[in-house]
Amino acid sequence: MKGPLLGSMFSRHVKRHPGLIPLIGFISVGLGSAVLYLLRLALYSPDVSWDRKNNPEPWNKLSPTDQYKIWGGERCPPHFAAKARLQRRLCQT
Repeated sequence: MKGPLLGSMFSRHVKRHPGLIPLIGFISVGLGSAVLYLLRLALYSPDVSWDRKNNPEPWNKLSPTDQYKIWGGERCPPHFAAKARLQRRLCQT
């Protein structure tokens, strides 16, 4: 094998530049969060069907009380309640 291994090059670079450690940490947390969110969407979303033979239309088995969205899509979210001026302007019926 020619040249040093990738892991040893990485550790030497981080030892020379310790300011990169927080950057690497934040990037790792961001990537991990994105992967977990995609797994959540793939496994628990009613729009995704992994088994077409036994359950071809899983969204038809949801009751009206099942919550599968993070936010229900109301026109006026609750955090606008404190801002009366914005609420009157955005939530006119």
